[in-house]
Amino acid sequence: MNTNSSPCHTSKILIVAGEASGDLHGANLVKAMHAIDPALRFYGIAGKNMQAAGVEIIADSADMAVMGFTEVIGKIRYIMQVKARLKLFLKQEKPALLIVIDYPGFNIPLAGMAKKSGIPVFYYISPKVWAWRRGRIKTIRRIVDTIAVILPFEEQMYREAGVHAHFVGHPLLDTVKTKYTKDDAIKKFALQENVTTIGLLPGSRKSEVAALLPEMLKSAFILKKKLHTVQFVLPLADTLTAEFVGAIIRQHPVDVHLIKNDTYDVINLSDVAVVASGTATLETALLEKPMIIVYKVSRLSYLIGRAVIKVKHIGLANIIAGETIVPEFIQGEANAERIAAEVIDILTREGRMAHIKSALADIRGKLGAPGASDRAAKLAYGIIQRT
Repeated sequence: MNTNSSPCHTSKILIVAGEASGDLHGANLVKAMHAIDPALRFYGIAGKNMQAAGVEIIADSADMAVMGFTEVIGKIRYIMQVKARLKLFLKQEKPALLIVIDYPGFNIPLAGMAKKSGIPVFYYISPKVWAWRRGRIKTIRRIVDTIAVILPFEEQMYREAGVHAHFVGHPLLDTVKTKYTKDDAIKKFALQENVTTIGLLPGSRKSEVAALLPEMLKSAFILKKKLHTVQFVLPLADTLTAEFVGAIIRQHPVDVHLIKNDTYDVINLSDVAVVASGTATLETALLEKPMIIVYKVSRLSYLIGRAVIKVKHIGLANIIAGETIVPEFIQGEANAERIAAEVIDILTREGRMAHIKSALADIRGKLGAPGASDRAAKLAYGIIQRT
């Protein structure tokens, strides 16, 4: 606990994270806020990490995670039910603060409800308005008291639009750490030594795993035939079950080592990773592992996205670098043949792997200093003290 400031009073805080990465960052934020004031009580949409940090669950974030514009339709009824629960919580409990983490399609309207009720709003990990729907900045300026951004170029963009924004650094700088050396991890997971290892990271949502993993497994079959001495590892996301992922794997004639609870060590022991677009691409970059980024949604979602998204790259590593460090395969290009060919090229073309690793090493320095959760917690707690 911070002994320089005494707790103001017992305060209820509503906190909402809609997917796995938000759950991880939300958990660290809750811990940091509890270090400032242990009397704070958190409620909200949370996953396993936030629940372990002390958040009382109103809905599970794993049930809220969807990918693509059209895929949300299948969950719209459930999402509306959750929104109604949160609206009732805001009305009846009148929390001291609403904290929303990314997940803008859900969180921006929720923030608007809170603001109308006189409840201050702290936005942690801002919507990617620089990529699409830049008009959201005006709404954010109106309904959000403070926004904590985690990418270096976001602070100026928001401030120029009149938003009270602060760059706190990227929280992954504190969380992306391995527990074992590469050799020790290979032994712990009972893998073959001195064999090329390919990491398969198909995402944390069922919908994206269903779309991407079959193609990854087909590419693994091609690689097995061409490389011979190769093994495949898949770190299981907290939001998924071994039964769900295993059922997909069993439909393909290739052995995959499914490993729970050790994502960073699995990435670190891999020579190359095939990664679903999202937070995992930046985690892989921070571990300086060459990767291929893949992304696939429904055709309609893709057409809508192509019309509104205004950035050249989809992978955070490439976006932060401002150039194509690692290849990106989207929709039809995310096929087994292209993926396998690119993996082989990275492994065999002289100098390419070293070049990728060097470029990835530069990304860490662009993400600020460690301690993002602590800085964000102070910003959030400051709002409570002012009200």
